[in-house]
Amino acid sequence: MSSEFVLLVMFSGLVSLLLTGLPLAFVLGSLALFFTVVLWGPSALTVTVLNLYDTMRSESLMAIPLYVMMASVLQRSGVIESLYKAMEIWSRRLPGGLAVGTVAICTIIAAMTGIVGAAVAAMGMLALPSMLKRGYQPELAIGTICAGGTLGILIPPSVITIVYAVTAQASIGQMFIAGVVPGLLLASLYIGYIVLRSALNPSIAPRPTDGDDITWAMRIGALKSLVLPMLIIVGVLGTIYMGIATPTEAAAVGVALAFVSAVIERRFNGELLTGVALDVVKVTTMILWITIGARAFVAIFTGTGGADFLLGFIQDLDTNRWVVLVVMLAILFFLGMFLDEIGIILLCVPVFLPVIDFLGFDRLWFGILFLVSAQMAYISPPFGYTLFYMKGVLPAGIGMGTVYRAIIPFMLLQVLGILICAMFPELVLWLPRSMIQ
Repeated sequence: MSSEFVLLVMFSGLVSLLLTGLPLAFVLGSLALFFTVVLWGPSALTVTVLNLYDTMRSESLMAIPLYVMMASVLQRSGVIESLYKAMEIWSRRLPGGLAVGTVAICTIIAAMTGIVGAAVAAMGMLALPSMLKRGYQPELAIGTICAGGTLGILIPPSVITIVYAVTAQASIGQMFIAGVVPGLLLASLYIGYIVLRSALNPSIAPRPTDGDDITWAMRIGALKSLVLPMLIIVGVLGTIYMGIATPTEAAAVGVALAFVSAVIERRFNGELLTGVALDVVKVTTMILWITIGARAFVAIFTGTGGADFLLGFIQDLDTNRWVVLVVMLAILFFLGMFLDEIGIILLCVPVFLPVIDFLGFDRLWFGILFLVSAQMAYISPPFGYTLFYMKGVLPAGIGMGTVYRAIIPFMLLQVLGILICAMFPELVLWLPRSMIQ
């Protein structure tokens, strides 16, 4: 059988099985086992087992359960609630102040946890009722939370970034630091849009009329809620940037500081430990099962000459390299409508990186464009994960149609963010190049 025919059958089977609703990990794993036996016989399964064993021994993957644990502890310890109360006090007089403050809190949560679900769930329960009570347009409130919550993909420490770096065999530390400026750029675009739109149409984000009783002493006092988050951010990102700790070691520092925060907030108890343990087991096993299935599937793709076929096809095209890049990013966006981001990374990165090398683009720069595309996938209908996180906290009377309308302007802002990072690569590259190795 020709490699082209095998690849066509493989991806036809992948799409067909995914449409049945089967979990991605088991779809990939079963297809990999089937084609291994058909193409090379049962004895070839030994190579598959050795490949999976090598994956499970990866020291870099050890950071994932640690960062998940840190996120879970912080979500359950009351730190995020304290941050939101401080934000309400400081941002209430700005045009769209509560929405602006929500983006700011999402940015801080992203820098503390790196888990998208943590920010969306917390702000959905805290910020959404508050904004709706103040008369905010539901689309603006929901879109703000969905878009702000996805910053956890890009701003370090991000679990998605770890998966990308391990798959691309890139430096996790450099990938972390490279995401800082683009992440802040996107947060700034969101804030600028909210302020401008609220200033032009104050009815979508009414300013509070009960703010005269907020004194400067209360504002200064509220800043104490920033101390613990800043310590965690400096403890994790600062040690990586200064070359003091590896990302895995920095994750352990973050976990220790998260537990200290739980003790200070008087939330450290058996219920917290039980909940954290369950969160870590569920998220980590989900990621690792997808990793196992995708690694086996990609190994078949590579073994049948798929990567060489794609690279040869790109080489034969008489077109501008930027057109090829745009097509690859469009493929990522399309896949994001149906697959989760970890699956997309594990499937696409081994295929795309040889093309990126051939086109002469920087791998680190492309990695950030990839992650911004993953952000778009998180809020893209019909299966964006953030949309379903938000659905779980929507009040009565607001349906998914409102959610879909809410994310459109923020998706356009993410496209603008990709264009800015593509046109000015130094925004991505200057900070990791200044790291102490």
